[in-house]
Amino acid sequence: MNASAAAGVGISPSTSKPLAMGLTPIPIRLRWRRSCSMIETEAELAESEAQPVFRRLILLRHAKSSWQHTALRDHDRPLSKTGRADAALVSKKLQHMGWIPQLILSSDALRTRATLNIMQEQVRGFLEAEVHFISSFYSIAAMDGQTADHLQRTICQYSRDEILTIMCMGHNRGWEEAASMFTGASIELKTCNAALLEATGKSWEEVSFPFFIKYFLSCCPIVIFTFFFVEVMYMKYKLYKFSNMPRPTT
Repeated sequence: MNASAAAGVGISPSTSKPLAMGLTPIPIRLRWRRSCSMIETEAELAESEAQPVFRRLILLRHAKSSWQHTALRDHDRPLSKTGRADAALVSKKLQHMGWIPQLILSSDALRTRATLNIMQEQVRGFLEAEVHFISSFYSIAAMDGQTADHLQRTICQYSRDEILTIMCMGHNRGWEEAASMFTGASIELKTCNAALLEATGKSWEEVSFPFFIKYFLSCCPIVIFTFFFVEVMYMKYKLYKFSNMPRPTT
């Protein structure tokens, strides 16, 4: 079944393309420990599966920034008019879906701060979330293959067991690489796009891989996709829900 192109904010399926060259999918049984290198034994796996808790991770790229002020450092670029509108729409869409984070970890670059500020103005839930600005999110995103591990360690550092939904806000190329490595699928994140991921674990240090690609939230026109899906449409939005997404090849 095909979904016709439409403008506005929408949720669309992530394609199951092979991972980009140089990216290695994370082993299915790798746990998020502070060492991020422990492999589960069968006994540990059985224990963790006894009481599964769904944990949700939102990987959101900042909204579109302005290039008008050429004298500014990249770190200090503001949002464009389009970016401000997209940030407002994304916040309302996440609210409608029930994906309001309890913990927000964000780059300290101006464009990510501005994106979050607009989301907080639009939806009270984002204002009530615990927020930490992580300066390393800006620099690490430019380093090949480093972001996924850094995000794991940062989430382990700031999370608590009772926190079930976390949003990480940052930049490409790192955010695309992290989303791809966490899921085993090739994910493209344009500005103000978000990968909404879900996994189980007693704590964030014990989340089992891979993450399930629950939704893909886009602020770009929705291109044609051919998948099995359940469609819900209202106003400018399209919602595609998927199951049985492919696991990464090891």
